[in-house]
Amino acid sequence: SKEELFEFDERVRSALGVDSVEYVTEMKIDGLSVSLEYENGLFTRGSTRGNGFVGEDITQNLKTIQSIPLKLNETVPYLEVRGEVYMPQKSFIKLNEQREASGQPLFANPRNAAAGSLRQLDSKIAAERKLDIFVFNVQRVEGKELTNHRQSLDWLADLGFKIIPGNQTFDGISAAYQEVQRIGENRGNLTFDIDGSVIKVNSFAQREILGTTSKTPKWAAAYKFPAEQQKTKLLDIVLQVGRTGAVTPNAVLEPVRIAG
Repeated sequence: SKEELFEFDERVRSALGVDSVEYVTEMKIDGLSVSLEYENGLFTRGSTRGNGFVGEDITQNLKTIQSIPLKLNETVPYLEVRGEVYMPQKSFIKLNEQREASGQPLFANPRNAAAGSLRQLDSKIAAERKLDIFVFNVQRVEGKELTNHRQSLDWLADLGFKIIPGNQTFDGISAAYQEVQRIGENRGNLTFDIDGSVIKVNSFAQREILGTTSKTPKWAAAYKFPAEQQKTKLLDIVLQVGRTGAVTPNAVLEPVRIAG
């Protein structure tokens, strides 16, 4: 909520002993988080996030995603980045049309379809699914000095990665919150699914001071958008009598699709 976001800012400023903090806002892509590793500029391994320590090796399936560079534009001794694999809405609609025509069960939403595609044993199937990725974080790097998140995003783009569009840098939480609201208002115009916005402290030195909990970093917060809502028709009300004699009215609704 807005209140929780401002409380997050209060904790950050208190821990750092400053009046204002520079934040970067990003769209929160609704997909599957993956890790990509590069040695001497070459893509060597890709894995799911798993439990944070151990994930599944999905290197071959990730190699079928055209926006993942197999060779970086700069030779870096070692680089690990985090990204979000997603299925564009057009690809999702086409996939479900094909599955319906062949009598297969439909995927509920693009996120499930992307996750299922990445876990295919046959990389040819993954290739046919037309997956995409946005890279959003440098996890580890050797041979390059980076001082803040904004700089790292620009560098990732220079290396050949596709980064989340529309990233913005703001001084203070109020301006960052206004951008979060704008993102929420425009989510219906996107060609991919998002379920919120992420607000990150820009300075890496400040992130070091703030640290992390066992599960999450103390320098970032996720603002989740309200659940999708749709209108439907009330077709009938059926009264059901339970074994105790209690009568329970049940609504019969016209089916409507909400987030899968």
